[in-house]
Amino acid sequence: MITMTDLFCGAGGSTAGALQIPGVRVVMAANHSRHATDTHQHNHPDTDHDCADISQIVPTKYPRTDILWASPECTNHTRAKGRKRGHGEFTGGLFATDGTDEATIRSRATMHDVARFAEHHRYRAIIVENVPDARWWGPEEAPGFAFDTWVRSVALWGPYEYRVIYLDSAHAQAAGPGARSRRPRMYVVFWRKGDRAPDFGKWLRPYGTCPRHGRVQLLQSWKRTKMCSPERPWGVYGIKTGQYVYRCPRVECRHQIVEPQVRAAAEAIDFTLPAETIGERRTPLVPNTMRKIRDGWEKYRRAAETGHLIKPYMIELHGGGSTHRPASQPMSTLTAGGINHGIVYADRAPYELLPYYGTSRTQPVTVPMPTLTTRDRHGLVGYAESLEQCRYRMIRSSEAARAMEFPDSYVFLGDRDQTIEMIGNAVTLNVGRDLVGMVVEALTGKEVTCPDIAMAA
Repeated sequence: MITMTDLFCGAGGSTAGALQIPGVRVVMAANHSRHATDTHQHNHPDTDHDCADISQIVPTKYPRTDILWASPECTNHTRAKGRKRGHGEFTGGLFATDGTDEATIRSRATMHDVARFAEHHRYRAIIVENVPDARWWGPEEAPGFAFDTWVRSVALWGPYEYRVIYLDSAHAQAAGPGARSRRPRMYVVFWRKGDRAPDFGKWLRPYGTCPRHGRVQLLQSWKRTKMCSPERPWGVYGIKTGQYVYRCPRVECRHQIVEPQVRAAAEAIDFTLPAETIGERRTPLVPNTMRKIRDGWEKYRRAAETGHLIKPYMIELHGGGSTHRPASQPMSTLTAGGINHGIVYADRAPYELLPYYGTSRTQPVTVPMPTLTTRDRHGLVGYAESLEQCRYRMIRSSEAARAMEFPDSYVFLGDRDQTIEMIGNAVTLNVGRDLVGMVVEALTGKEVTCPDIAMAA
């Protein structure tokens, strides 16, 4: 039996993922939020719980376990807050009167709780989750200085070896399917010096289809930019705008760039839920929303004999680097600030599968689906004579939870806003599963498999 403590546990994504690994028991979970702690306890009654400000907890209060998972507050590390990094934190001090945001500093300081608990418990392994921007925690004159100091302060207590990894939840698919939503995160994995190191190559390489070599396990490849390099990795995935890509491991194709296989946001959407057509709405949508909907309509429709075939697509109302994306791709990152995702789709021809590209005919869904290619040629594509016949609605919290890989049976205790906050703050279950599985395999020396989880095709 491998035991684990989950600090800053939230609603329980990391715990639920860890428990998918055979032989893992989550002994202790703690969080400052009452509704999150209640939710965690409701879904994981065999785990002991503490609703408390962890910075005020003496580590001896909690039992010693093999693994510590910690998800310190990330909101005030990200540039999404709209502030420069290091805003006053290293000039005015915690109780400064110069406008320094004490709540922000206290939020960032939760990272230090990891070192406090490591000092007492000397865990066999530690996994810390945060946003990629936490890597640059420090004063503006020396970005990353505080982070580097923090990593060393934790590593001294093992003493530990460590590795900083950058992983999108959509690509965490070693022990089962990836997530149906994007969630780029930084994870710092610590293990004791002298112990077996985790097999990062086995557990962190998603699959993709190389045009020359077929299905292969891909290699993470870092770009050389002002902020990152292969020698100093940092960032998020993206062929055009990200800091790293994935490549085929074979030299014959010159390590061609390959898109990892991903799951569709559409898998998390319940298309049976009621949604008005755009033309039926009594209150018109605001101009900016309609602009994004029209942009998507122009991009994802294809002319048919008397109308248009249209693939379902998502629009993103606030934040992020895009305004719309096909529902055949993972949902963009969900946040605690609210659901900003809408779904646009048209009614389908009854029981028909419509090839979106090429000249193939419509087929009944009872006929086996033709061979799929990396271009995603087939899908349940709708038909509309005009944009006004398309349906539009915001996604529900249950769909957001599904995109984060929470099972439909998972119960969230709280009102709508609290539920959305818990989902937006959560760790996707598949990442908890894969990273804990990777560490457990290193600790036990036994291969970890999840027999009850279907592997991604």
